Amino acid sequence: MAAQTNARQVPWDALITDQRIVGRYWEKVYRRDPAACWYWLASISDTGHGKLRCGSRSDGTRRVVNAHQLGWAIHHGTGDLAGRVVRHTCDESSCQNPDHWLLGERLENVADFLSRRVLTGHPLADERGPHGRAVAIREAIKAALAEEADVEAAIGAAIAAGNSSKAVQEGLW
Repeated sequence: MAAQTNARQVPWDALITDQRIVGRYWEKVYRRDPAACWYWLASISDTGHGKLRCGSRSDGTRRVVNAHQLGWAIHHGTGDLAGRVVRHTCDESSCQNPDHWLLGERLENVADFLSRRVLTGHPLADERGPHGRAVAIREAIKAALAEEADVEAAIGAAIAAGNSSKAVQEGLW
């Protein structure tokens, strides 16, 4: 599992005031209906979360942040972010819709995952795992956009491909 970004070490205030970074963030988000998931179209971690390079540290290493944490900071500010995690109420790890997020504790997030990953047809039960699901959805969106095809149908097909049982589990939130 990829190491989580330590919110106390990330200069969130500087990142969200840098319009180049904010612009790069939005360029990588596929926005849909306000109630739907907005998917990340760039780098995806092994946990299925979007990743964005936001410059370099003073030691020369790259600063890479979780996209949903940056999105939270852009939309809600940075005050409550330190030491907390941004949870996805939709359970789609690459989702960037701010209406689908809430702040919580790491243990709450783990408990959510453990309780819902066993539900047939649920996003967390996808046979490809969170990384495979996020990549499949990302690639389906990109292909549909390039071919000027129906993006919603492509998303639906990508989601269905990870659920051989064809059962559907609606959101629990």
